[in-house]
Amino acid sequence: MKKITLTIIIVSVTISSFACEICGCGVGNLYLGLMPDFKKKFFGLRYQYTPYETEITGDASQFSKDYYHTIEAWGGISIGSRWQLLGFVPYQINYQNTDDGEKRQDGLGDISLLANYKIFGKMKMNDGKSLSQQLWIGGGVKLPSGKNNIDPNNPETEMGDVNSQAGSGSLDFHVTSSYNIRFNKIGINTTAAYKINTANSEGYKFGNRFNASSFVFYSSQMHRMTVSPNLGILYQKTAANNFQSSKVELTGGYLAMAAAGVELGFKTITVGANVQLPFSQNFAEGQTEAKTRAMLHMSFSF
Repeated sequence: MKKITLTIIIVSVTISSFACEICGCGVGNLYLGLMPDFKKKFFGLRYQYTPYETEITGDASQFSKDYYHTIEAWGGISIGSRWQLLGFVPYQINYQNTDDGEKRQDGLGDISLLANYKIFGKMKMNDGKSLSQQLWIGGGVKLPSGKNNIDPNNPETEMGDVNSQAGSGSLDFHVTSSYNIRFNKIGINTTAAYKINTANSEGYKFGNRFNASSFVFYSSQMHRMTVSPNLGILYQKTAANNFQSSKVELTGGYLAMAAAGVELGFKTITVGANVQLPFSQNFAEGQTEAKTRAMLHMSFSF
């Protein structure tokens, strides 16, 4: 029986290639989300939706409504009992409706490759009850595979143009950790992740990002299907962007969200959905607002 667990997930609010008109949230980010419990390997597809709205303080005629869609192929393979390799290949469909008109950017995004190592995994069973704990650490790289054709030196280049590219043009690094504890059907997962960005060939560097989350989940068996609803809190803190070592104003910020989702397991097939609702945030001195996000996925485990 394949059960959906949070053993190896790094639940992060960083959605691949999301952006906004002026806050500079960045492109080429990574969202791992809930993952299937696989013995040898898995692969699948995901769809992610991330909207933003921006309105310049004191001038309602200066606005932007940004809609970012990611269709992503993802997969993983186990090496022995302690190592896992993961890969993410996103395709971006970025749409902006601004006071300057409509804009759209499509194309291959930045590919990410990660490796996870299990520090320990313990399980105790007594009188039909079980208690398990696992601690994972990991890291990896984000490759500059996505399209990025913006010249920051051009005075006509807008921040929204910089953010809406399919890729960041830079080689970046991920550091992740995840601790999972489960008692019978109930579990809690707490994660932390840090993304270290470098400057691209034009000297533009998106701010580093810290993410943390805590999720509670419940797994139950219904006929031949495993149902795992989950609730959680997510937080991110993004540093300001830099261009040629100078800070880019009105970039960076923080975001806190409440999340709810459900995972359905059918033997080797996993189907899931997730909704994330912002309840506290500050981007571009309050001029940019992150809206409710959604994610759908399907995967096959072997």
